Amino acid sequence: MKNQIGSGKNDHNPRNPVTFSKRKFRFSDWFAEQVIRAVAFLAIAIVILIFIFVFREAFPIFRMDQTKTSASTELVQENYGGTETVPSSTPQEKTKSESPEIQVTTIDKPSSTLLSKAWMPVSDNPRYGLIPLFLGTLKVTLIALIFAAPISILAAIYTALFAKPRVREIIKPVIELLAGFPSVVIGFFALMVLATIFQDIFHYASRLNSFVGGVAMALAAIPIIYTLTEDALTAVPKTYTEASLGLGASRRQTAFYVVLPTAVPGIFAAVVLGLGRIFGETMIALMATGNAAMSGINPFESVRTLSATIGAEMAEVVFGDTHYNVLFLIGSLLFIFTFALNALAEFYIKNMVVRRYQSKK
Repeated sequence: MKNQIGSGKNDHNPRNPVTFSKRKFRFSDWFAEQVIRAVAFLAIAIVILIFIFVFREAFPIFRMDQTKTSASTELVQENYGGTETVPSSTPQEKTKSESPEIQVTTIDKPSSTLLSKAWMPVSDNPRYGLIPLFLGTLKVTLIALIFAAPISILAAIYTALFAKPRVREIIKPVIELLAGFPSVVIGFFALMVLATIFQDIFHYASRLNSFVGGVAMALAAIPIIYTLTEDALTAVPKTYTEASLGLGASRRQTAFYVVLPTAVPGIFAAVVLGLGRIFGETMIALMATGNAAMSGINPFESVRTLSATIGAEMAEVVFGDTHYNVLFLIGSLLFIFTFALNALAEFYIKNMVVRRYQSKK
C-alpha cells in the first residue's frame, strides 16, 4: 500500500492523524492579545517606576551632613499699653548691637540617628530614630494576628465543614461584608467604642494604645483571612473527606486531621495576605494607637507605626527637606518588608509545606 502521508492527497482530511492546518489570521484576536500584553507591561512599568521614585526620594538621607547657621541680633523691647524709657547705649554698645552674631551649630548627620530611640523630627537637633516606629508596628501587627488568625481560621472551618448550607449562605456574606467597611469607620469605632470598653476592663492609663489598635486592625484582617481560608478548605477534594468518613473517622477528626493539613498552603497564603493588610494599614493605626513613638514592650502603652507616621507627617513637611526624605525612607522600608515577606512565603515556605504534605501522600 502506497504511503500517502505528506503526499498532499489527505493533508486536509480530518481522519488523517498527521494533519497540518494553517492557522487563520484574525485581526480581533491579534489586537486583543496586543492590548493585554501592553496593559500587563504597563502595570509592571508603573510598579517599577513607583519603586524608583520612592527610593530616589529616600536616597539623599544617606549623604546629608547638616549644619545650622543662625544669626542672633539684639532685639528692641516693645512695650504695649504704657511708656518705658530705654537707656541710651554707648557708641561701642550700639556698634556691637548692630553687628549680628553668627552661630554655626553642627547637627547630627540624619543617617546616624536612624537607629536611635528618639523620633523628634522637629527640634533644634532633629533625630529620626526608626526603632520605636518598628517596635510599634511589630506590636500592633502581632496583637492583630493573635486575634485575627485563630478567629478567621476557625470560622472558615466551621463554615466549610460543619455548617449547613443555609447557615453557610448567611455567615459567609456577613463576614465578607466587613471587608467593605472603610478603614476610617473601623478606626472611628475603635476610637469611640473599643478604647472605652478596654480601658474600663483593664484599667490602664493610656486610652489609645497598641492593644486597641491591634484589635481594630484584626477586624480589618479577618475578612481577608477568612475568605481565602474558606476557599482553600473548600478546594480540598471531596474524596479525601469521603475516604476518611468511610474509614470510621468522625467529622471533627476529618476536619482537623485530613482537610486542614491538606489546605495548609492556602491557609498560610491567607495569613500572609492578612499580615500585609495589617502591616500597611494607616487610618486605623492613626486613630487608635495614640501616635506616641515609645519603645516599650507594654501592649497597653501608646505607639506609632511606620505607615501612620507617613500619613500624619507627609502633608506638613517641606519638599526636599530631611524630614521629607526620611518619610520616603520609611515608605521604602515598607516596600522592602512586604516584598520580602511575600517572596519568602511564595518561594520558600509555601513550597516547603507543599513538598512536606505531598511526600506524606
